[in-house]
Amino acid sequence: MNTDQYTNINDFLGEEYFTMKDATVSASCPSNIALIKYWGKYEPQLPANPSISYTLNESRTNTEMKFVSGNQFSVQTFLSGKEEPGFSKKIEKYFTSIAQYLPWILKGSYIITTENTFPHSSGIASSASGFGAIAKCLMELDGLFSGKDCNIPVNRKASFLARLGSGSACRSLYDGLVVWGNTREVGGSSDLFAVPYPTSEVHEVFRSFNDWILLIHEGAKSVSSTVGHGLMNSNPYAERRFREAHENFEQLKSILKSGDMPAFIRLVEHEALTLHAMMMVSEPAFILMKSGTLEVINKIWDFRKETDLPLFFTLDAGANVHLLFPATLQEDKIKEFIVKELVPHTQNGGVVKDVMKF
Repeated sequence: MNTDQYTNINDFLGEEYFTMKDATVSASCPSNIALIKYWGKYEPQLPANPSISYTLNESRTNTEMKFVSGNQFSVQTFLSGKEEPGFSKKIEKYFTSIAQYLPWILKGSYIITTENTFPHSSGIASSASGFGAIAKCLMELDGLFSGKDCNIPVNRKASFLARLGSGSACRSLYDGLVVWGNTREVGGSSDLFAVPYPTSEVHEVFRSFNDWILLIHEGAKSVSSTVGHGLMNSNPYAERRFREAHENFEQLKSILKSGDMPAFIRLVEHEALTLHAMMMVSEPAFILMKSGTLEVINKIWDFRKETDLPLFFTLDAGANVHLLFPATLQEDKIKEFIVKELVPHTQNGGVVKDVMKF
């Protein structure tokens, strides 16, 4: 299917045809970790630069959505069995904002129960998996009510809707490597939704990876991602950063094709450090890395220099460290090093172990 035709926001508008009924649906959606980072955005939730991520396999959000037709519009949410009124208000605001795409959405009440397979404040984007799961539930309800298929692929509209809740959530609707943001390097890419990166263009060495997340800091961040994105509007280095993301995509495309692991490591680590450099040159400046983050990074560099084994890192907008290493014959040696030398730098010995396979 030619994805170039799905680039107009009007393609996602809903139609006034539906039969309302009580229904319960459920969905599961994984989180993801970006390799080329998205940092900086425009309304309505459009990225200032393209990004590409690995979708995780085990770290996911499982959500059940009960819809009662005809009730006054309301949302009640439960996270791991505990009612969360603050999140309910956030979802009510989100549902109101997407009513033009799902005309039935405000014509009933909702009870949403959700649970993550990973701990809170773990450096895994729960907003990505959470809004991804909600968008999948909404698309299932839309199919029940409309009685016919959408005029666009369901995953694409779910990605579009998830983006309006949390930008990075749009990438979690697909497995493997996923691209969000218009770039000439990936056909069909768009700022409106994410698209899977073509598997045929990815060397086998990049198709099976471990991602162990070291929980360096488990508390709330001092500066939220929303505030951090906003500070890019006045960052004196923002425009250069946005251009660099496009340049890095061009490099990454050839790296993924050739299987050049050293070049992949250099680019991924550079992207992670650039993300945090943008924070440090914001006004006001802020730092989300902790001393343990820096100690882990230096130990990884020393280990790689001594052993030539492909252990490397990426960072999200926080202190925790994603340790990436491919499935290799020597991965046991890498795991032994992580447990012995790196885990002691975590706050409470916390490690989340995940994989990325496609």
